[in-house]
Amino acid sequence: MYKNRAENGRNNICGERIRKIRKNAPEKMSQRKLAERLQIAGLDLDKNAVQRIESGQRFVTDIELKVIAKVLSVNYEDLLDN
Repeated sequence: MYKNRAENGRNNICGERIRKIRKNAPEKMSQRKLAERLQIAGLDLDKNAVQRIESGQRFVTDIELKVIAKVLSVNYEDLLDN
């Protein structure tokens, strides 16, 4: 049976990269600040949703991935590559 999870059991493959990019940004960004910027960009995610994405507990849609990449100033491919 097909399972909709990464090999490590996480619900996404981008969460760890999002956290790494967020923390290594020139202007360090908290999860709350990222959530605020996502909301300004039109994506309704709160700090708890960002935390669940980064920890791999939440699935991420392609629409969300596109906006997250834009807010973090990276290509969406950068969020999917290890």
